[in-house]
Amino acid sequence: MAEAAEPAGAAGQPLRCGFVALIGAPNVGKSTLLNALVGTKVSIVTPKVQTTRTLIRGIALAGAAQLIFVDTPGIFAPRRRLDRAMVGTAWGSTQDADVVALIIDSRTGIKDDDEAVLGRLAEIRAAKVLVLNKVDLVAKPALLALTQALNARACFAATFMVSALTGDGVADLKAWFAAHVPPGPWLYPADQISDAPLRQLAAEITREKLYLRLHQELPYQSTVETEVWKELRNGSVRIEQTIYVERESQRKIVLGKGGATIKAIGAAARADIAAAIEQPVHLFLFVKVREGWGDDPERYREIGLEFPKE
Repeated sequence: MAEAAEPAGAAGQPLRCGFVALIGAPNVGKSTLLNALVGTKVSIVTPKVQTTRTLIRGIALAGAAQLIFVDTPGIFAPRRRLDRAMVGTAWGSTQDADVVALIIDSRTGIKDDDEAVLGRLAEIRAAKVLVLNKVDLVAKPALLALTQALNARACFAATFMVSALTGDGVADLKAWFAAHVPPGPWLYPADQISDAPLRQLAAEITREKLYLRLHQELPYQSTVETEVWKELRNGSVRIEQTIYVERESQRKIVLGKGGATIKAIGAAARADIAAAIEQPVHLFLFVKVREGWGDDPERYREIGLEFPKE
């Protein structure tokens, strides 16, 4: 069998490939921006703070460049072990990045969590870009003042104003990244959009539906794990997942009266998983109590986080 040919750069341009880390405070729109840059959903999005827990990589092409975007957990003042693991993972993503993009919610300006990020930007050796998000909701004078204030705080190679939700400004940002990642061969096939295993992607989709359904009631420390993934002869997939909570009272909330809540979560998750993997899906959800899972090293490994010892 012949090997696949190396993709050629557009119009004879040399191939480029690089990692772009998207960092910022919680809820500034990093996951929405990642999905806009890739052109499809690779990271879950909810209004709940700290929805993203581990590194999610989305892969996009722009001319002769392959861009590997790294969506990181929001950076904030950690209070518990899970918080420390997430913030540590976010900062760790900047070490190997070719470009680091700081995302700021232009509606709220510079908040305490933004200040904490700005205070450590000097430690990052990669090129840094400022991305003001949600600019469609802010008056131009306020945007200009915010831009000046932020550029006075750090050395940014460029500043972009975008709306990740509408897509405004995203193409220009993507083009800048494509021009500034280093020359080199592509690391992934041309049609690959994420490096996340399908089991992990399916678990993340179910967690998104869980958060959206129970945004106010859902305990912060709940998680979803894909226990079974079985390809069936008819081309469909049987998936069994377990939602872990810390107390029996929380399990009852997730189940809902007569199982109505878990059924609705399952139906929404099944539709999105099937669309993502382009196969029919049979999804079975179970809810179990696992006390103190936030202090269990194995659970951290399962969701791709380093376990903080302290």
